[in-house]
Amino acid sequence: MAKLRPLGDKILVKRLEAETKTKSGIVLPDSAKEKPKQGTIIAVGEGKRLEDGTRAPLNVKKGDKVLFTSYAGTEVKIDGEELMIMSEDDVLAIVE
Repeated sequence: MAKLRPLGDKILVKRLEAETKTKSGIVLPDSAKEKPKQGTIIAVGEGKRLEDGTRAPLNVKKGDKVLFTSYAGTEVKIDGEELMIMSEDDVLAIVE
């Protein structure tokens, strides 16, 4: 896989797989699957640059499972794998 290094306050996220069945056991066709709003952080940037030139550290780290907004980030395909690049601001919560 190509190596990506997010810049600034950007993070690289691998979205969780979409559910293939409902809770009651009904199998969903691809067209009915909702894209999950959760993923695992693959890489993080160095942090947002502040006015004084220092960097504010990120609140998330590689390996964190996160919940993000519906329209978060930009989808990219690297070596056939779909990933998302988004700002840390798009992350709503860390899933523990």
